[in-house]
Amino acid sequence: MTRVLVVDDEPQLLRALRINLAAREYEVAVAEDGTSALRQAADWHPDLVILDLGLPDLDGVDVIHGLRGWTGVPIIVLSGRADSDDKVDALDAGADDYVTKPFGIDELLARIRAVTRRTQASPDDQASVRIGDHEIDLATKTISGGVRLTPTEWHFLELLLRHPGKLISQRQVLTEVWGSAYLKETHYLRQYMAQLRRKLERDPARPVHLLTEPGMGYRFQP
Repeated sequence: MTRVLVVDDEPQLLRALRINLAAREYEVAVAEDGTSALRQAADWHPDLVILDLGLPDLDGVDVIHGLRGWTGVPIIVLSGRADSDDKVDALDAGADDYVTKPFGIDELLARIRAVTRRTQASPDDQASVRIGDHEIDLATKTISGGVRLTPTEWHFLELLLRHPGKLISQRQVLTEVWGSAYLKETHYLRQYMAQLRRKLERDPARPVHLLTEPGMGYRFQP
């Protein structure tokens, strides 16, 4: 049974999430502030954390930093903050995904399933990935149908494919693919994503696997 720690200072939301998750056979624990969340996580070792950013004692980003100091547990952020900077800060701190309040329970459950699949997959499971009509072998760096990628395209694509369903921030892509000196070169991202879609998506104008979340980052949707 998957253990889920829900952290939020809204009692009604905590109760609703506990009921809905328990009904789907998740084991649920709750915390109403950041200090309790960090203590509960250390004692209980959840498989997933659902975390509100606006907590009464600590900012949610600080809680993410606290968790990331010792665990790679998936973190889905919930927040009413609409500013994309808050979302990017949470992702850069180590969050795996971000859901804006108000949200539908079906959307949250889909995000939970996605991060759970990703963390439970073995390296062999991720060695071969399909996008549209193409089979991508990450071990040999080959693509069916004779598609060829530049080294930079491979690096960008592999970063996404190694984290299926995870939202990767623009800052993370730029840092890992080009280096920290290129953090302002966001036009690189648009250019290379367009090239990858032209080579791999069935309809590059309506991508279903290589997705952009404007102002935030990119996601590979299996």
